[in-house]
Amino acid sequence: MVVVQNEKIAHIPVLHVVKEEKKHEKLPLIIFIHGFTSAKEHNLHFGYLLAEAGYRVILPDALYHGEREENLTEKQLQFSFWNIVINEIAEIEQLKEELAAKNLINEQRIGLAGTSMGGITTFGALTKYPWIKAAVSLMGTPCYELFFQLQIDEVRKRKLKLPLSEEELKKERERLAAYDLSLQPEKLKGRPLLIWHGRLDQVVPYHYTYEFYEKIKPLYAQNEANLKFISDDKAGHKVTREAFLETVKWFIQHV
Repeated sequence: MVVVQNEKIAHIPVLHVVKEEKKHEKLPLIIFIHGFTSAKEHNLHFGYLLAEAGYRVILPDALYHGEREENLTEKQLQFSFWNIVINEIAEIEQLKEELAAKNLINEQRIGLAGTSMGGITTFGALTKYPWIKAAVSLMGTPCYELFFQLQIDEVRKRKLKLPLSEEELKKERERLAAYDLSLQPEKLKGRPLLIWHGRLDQVVPYHYTYEFYEKIKPLYAQNEANLKFISDDKAGHKVTREAFLETVKWFIQHV
């Protein structure tokens, strides 16, 4: 039987999903990161199927989301986007370290996935953590600098006031460059990566992700099975059932 525990790991609210008879065993770990304005509960179906397959699954609430909501205005939340992403990248390691200290995970078998903002977080984490064995991005983008500029352009187009000076914008670009996988694709080191994106996505540009995939294909020439891009011609900014089933299959195959 699969059990779902609402608990805190490293002071972070999470749903901890695991087979009851295996909950004290050292298991392969999958961390799944939700999207912007979403919450950990919204991806419970991923947790259930992966736990059924024998994994320990952790679904955390990102900063200012779910149990960590702080009644920010929509504008405040929008302008906190990259702080949330970078904070989440740091917390992924904190979750892993606490679970390892409790002897609950096999540190050689760790997967990371996410939807939208969670996919963006996943790409960024791949620049920092060589212990991630395999990853899945669902409608995310690795192109931090390009996406940041797109957001700035959109704010200016809507004639909204930017809370950052030109100097602060420059510093933010520099900060984001350190997590931008499109600028340092060699950090993938051939690790299994599944990318899913809908062609009709109006939120996270499809072409950024597809161009990145084309760019990294030569890095996987010796092991093409470790890289897969699923393009959905009819999908917008919403994960399909096919995408979620492919995610589960990917981790069963590679973690």
